[in-house]
Amino acid sequence: MELERAVITLARAAVERYLDEQKKISPPADLPGRLLTERGGVFVTLKKSGQLRGCVGTYQPTCDNLAREIIKNAISAAFRDPRFAPLVSSELSEILFTVSLLGKPQPVTDINQLDPKKYGVIAEKHGHKGLLLPDLEGLNTVEQQLAAVHRKAALPADEKDVNYQRFTVEKYSEPLS
Repeated sequence: MELERAVITLARAAVERYLDEQKKISPPADLPGRLLTERGGVFVTLKKSGQLRGCVGTYQPTCDNLAREIIKNAISAAFRDPRFAPLVSSELSEILFTVSLLGKPQPVTDINQLDPKKYGVIAEKHGHKGLLLPDLEGLNTVEQQLAAVHRKAALPADEKDVNYQRFTVEKYSEPLS
């Protein structure tokens, strides 16, 4: 099973099973080996009619493999994103899934190392932390990306000496190509 189809199928199956039985699925044995052996951060984003319907993820691994991380975050995006009511069965056919596999965060020593189309960014200072995935609509410049991640971290826009990290993402979205 190719990676793109596997991650999307797994995320959708996790949500379907949880809708039907309120149970987590186990990772199928026929997944690409990488999903069963590697660990990493994963974000699952749900959209309905082009609008965000849920997005939950982890930038560091919390499970023993990527498959379990996808399952956990798909369920959380559908049922535990505090910005949205839990997903209901009648919506599922309208939901498009995106699964983002995050690369390991790397320290940023100069904002010229950022590129909002290529890298996600994490901002952290005084216990405040915010994260943005790369290539978000409306964030075309480093300045826009930093302003948005500062808002997410509840930091003033002009806050100095913020610790930044960047990361890459392998993004897989429905409809499958």
